[in-house]
Amino acid sequence: MYRKEIKVMDCTIRDGGLMNKWQFDVPLVKGVYEGLVEAGVDYMEIGYLSSEKYFSRDEVGPWKFCAEEDLRKVVGDGEAKIKMSAMADIGRIDLDAIPPCEDSLLDMIRVACYVHQMDKAIFLAEHCLDKGYEVTINLMAVSTVNVRDLNEALNDVANSRVPIFYLVDSFGSFYQESIEFLMDTYQKALPGKIIGFHGHNNMQLAMSNTISALMKGSELLDATLLGIGRGAGNCPIEILVAFLKNPKLRLLPLLQIIQDHILPLQRTIEWGYHIPYLITGALNQHPRSAIARMASEQKDDFVSFMKELHDYELLE
Repeated sequence: MYRKEIKVMDCTIRDGGLMNKWQFDVPLVKGVYEGLVEAGVDYMEIGYLSSEKYFSRDEVGPWKFCAEEDLRKVVGDGEAKIKMSAMADIGRIDLDAIPPCEDSLLDMIRVACYVHQMDKAIFLAEHCLDKGYEVTINLMAVSTVNVRDLNEALNDVANSRVPIFYLVDSFGSFYQESIEFLMDTYQKALPGKIIGFHGHNNMQLAMSNTISALMKGSELLDATLLGIGRGAGNCPIEILVAFLKNPKLRLLPLLQIIQDHILPLQRTIEWGYHIPYLITGALNQHPRSAIARMASEQKDDFVSFMKELHDYELLE
């Protein structure tokens, strides 16, 4: 169970922000940061890198942009005491908006893309490498990708300088067998590269799928406090830390953050296991329809929601 090479990435603010448009106040983000430092977690993904011409600060919070002045409010003076990461979506960040790593509090940039964007993802990732960052590519919605397109994308990544590639269960639709198959596929296609794993919890399998990825050789594992994240949320970091039995990781500080900051937040933001998220996961569909359903007066009418999505699927 204990492997010293395994690193843990906390995505609480970045993925959790998908549920409240990143409207976290500084005391909460600072509390998460300080708790993660005390807990010995390897990385904190604090938000997105986005160009402001694509988004309005009237609608989204500062962690959609990760401006240096906002990061400094959390980290304080000097260098961060934990490696800091941000995610960049293809088409939502301009190259000149990314500062050199030496001028930034960020250590890592994770490039998120769909399979048809892989060429653009590699270009952006290598641009960030040249600026001194650690870099990953996170291929989203792989559960919808056909074998030919996946193999072509993996071949492109294999021929790139990108050192880390992520297996992402975007829709929370994978079972253990899928994780094992894809881990084998990724490792065979990408020798010498690190494989990360990011799971969603639509069918209550994020933790078990994380274990499956770990047992198959994944060395960078994503999780969030109390499982906060888009829709059904993610693998809970407190469960992952308890499982890893790594002496550098401490559970108590994570429980303190949850008690002080995340549990009160759960009273205002509804994430986690709910039947609409199960339905989209079981049907291998994006959770946007379930998120909309959860915000409606019909959120407890599971039967009609299932019929609507299933009929739509049949028509497709």
